[in-house]
Amino acid sequence: MSDRIKLEGITVNAPDALVLAQFYAEITGGVVRGTSHWASVSGPNGVLSFQQVDDFRAPQWPGNDVPMQMHLDFLVEDLEATGQRVLAAGAKLLDFQPNSDHCYVYADPAGHPFCLSTWDTETATTGTSS
Repeated sequence: MSDRIKLEGITVNAPDALVLAQFYAEITGGVVRGTSHWASVSGPNGVLSFQQVDDFRAPQWPGNDVPMQMHLDFLVEDLEATGQRVLAAGAKLLDFQPNSDHCYVYADPAGHPFCLSTWDTETATTGTSS
């Protein structure tokens, strides 16, 4: 036995877990498994799961009436082309764009904000890329 901890995935609340999993599978090329109550997307870079919540309320961006407690970041090469693809899959481009030089903020079909960014984690945390 070991006391190591390995991140297995992230679970996001949704009004319908399967519908939201299908959206993320479409934009990432992942594979969906599950039901409307619990579903997961397995893709080339990990697993993202969704759980159905009866009283789900979409987060408000950038307001705090329903606070955003987390958001997903996706690394892309071409913001415009990838943005068109996520819009076609059912995303919505949000009005408030604080970093539009390298990042666009969208809402998924359940209203969760997510970002498409040309900055990887190292660039975002240090201001320089390797």
